[in-house]
Amino acid sequence: MSQLTELTAAELSDALAAGETTAAEVTSAFLDRIGAEDEELHCFLHVDRDGALAAAEAVDQRRSSGDEVPTLAGVPVAVKDLFCTTGQPTTCGSRILDGWVPPYDATVVARLRAAGLPILGKTNLDEFAMGSSTEHSAYGPSRNPWDLERTPGGSGGGSAAAVAARLAPLAIGTDTGGSIRQPGALTGTVGVKPTYGGVSRYGIVAMASSLDQAGPVTRTVLDAALLHEVIGGHDPMDATSIEASVPPVVEAARRADVAGLRIGVVKELGGEGFQAGVQARFEEAVALLTGAGAKVVEVSCPSFVHALATYYLVMPSEASSNLARFDAMRYGLRAFPEGVDDPSAEQVMAATRDAGFGDEVKRRVILGTYALSSGYYDAYYGSAQKVRALVAREFTAAFDQADVLVSPTAPTTAFKMGEKLDDPLAMYLQDVATIPANLAGIPGLSLPAGLAEDGLPVGFQFLAPLQADERLYNAGAALERLLLDTWGGPLLPESP
Repeated sequence: MSQLTELTAAELSDALAAGETTAAEVTSAFLDRIGAEDEELHCFLHVDRDGALAAAEAVDQRRSSGDEVPTLAGVPVAVKDLFCTTGQPTTCGSRILDGWVPPYDATVVARLRAAGLPILGKTNLDEFAMGSSTEHSAYGPSRNPWDLERTPGGSGGGSAAAVAARLAPLAIGTDTGGSIRQPGALTGTVGVKPTYGGVSRYGIVAMASSLDQAGPVTRTVLDAALLHEVIGGHDPMDATSIEASVPPVVEAARRADVAGLRIGVVKELGGEGFQAGVQARFEEAVALLTGAGAKVVEVSCPSFVHALATYYLVMPSEASSNLARFDAMRYGLRAFPEGVDDPSAEQVMAATRDAGFGDEVKRRVILGTYALSSGYYDAYYGSAQKVRALVAREFTAAFDQADVLVSPTAPTTAFKMGEKLDDPLAMYLQDVATIPANLAGIPGLSLPAGLAEDGLPVGFQFLAPLQADERLYNAGAALERLLLDTWGGPLLPESP
């Protein structure tokens, strides 16, 4: 197997700029690795070999002509199958969109193409991003490269597993309640949820519009910053897009200095209920930050204990509204009821949704429709929005005491396939530490903080104030360096 797949995105960029390799060679190396290993891992739902190689060759032609190219030009990327991409299917992991090819690119995809990143293909996910294990994909689960009997987390387990297994140096995910950061923790990768509105949502198939946020999945904090710089920034096509430039994330990642930084340990996001090895690695990482000159304080955010319940009212309500567009009339699957000669539109819609949606999607749509129904709206959805405001207010107060907040990313390491599949509440609890950031719209970053007692990766989470994403990259890169010095090198799973 080519050694090119062992390099980080930043190292590949340097090698390409120095003429030590070509974009076509790099892209071919990752495509070959996908061909050799993805049958077991099932990270990809679609691989676009011809399109990726054509994009790589175009970058090589520009370089050979002496044209100036963007920093990551020629470095391949994988994209979660929730982003509209011309020429490639966008299924959202659902049978209801089986084979659908969008007529336009999502803004994130368009920016990747403009920056010269060959798109390797579309990665697996829980159906419509509803899940924490990628087991709810209609096309079968992805597997964790650290242990094939365990999940890679979700909903973006395909993207995280692809990066961890070196099937792609970079990937794009979406984070509605932790779907970039939690898989990052379970696979030993870096995952970033930017400030809400910092990366365009145009062309992303929506689950919960006030929570969804696209972001990078990478092996290092610097790689995440480089990718964030490509995909971030204002987009007039997205009404929720922030009218601001991308924060100086690359500069911050290169600075990596926590001397004098105030780090707040969130009392409610750790301790009881968290796996012993997860808590131990977290405390060791905090000690490293303290040794590097950071000032650590404990902060309390009492409303965070209600964040999970709040999320599971807001998110299903918005999902119920967004998924109403799948009506069998305009695009996607169309199924007909059995034994009905002349079915009505309502009967066709019901038959299509029954055949096209999986159990978890149906569960959340039913919950959301109930929460929004007449007589219950104020009691459920309305009350949840009030608690959401409290969560945001407590974050503001906490950031008066600390520059960044920290916690374990997930309460456990990767769990076994099927272990939580029949217990939705246990699955939902996987996002207990990540959900508050989505409710408040603030940015969050997860990076690997070592291995627990079971030999599986542990995630460490940084949170920053709105539009202060650069703080994540500065603190994250500093901790990453401290941890690498401790380990003596990066932690990577062996090939399956």
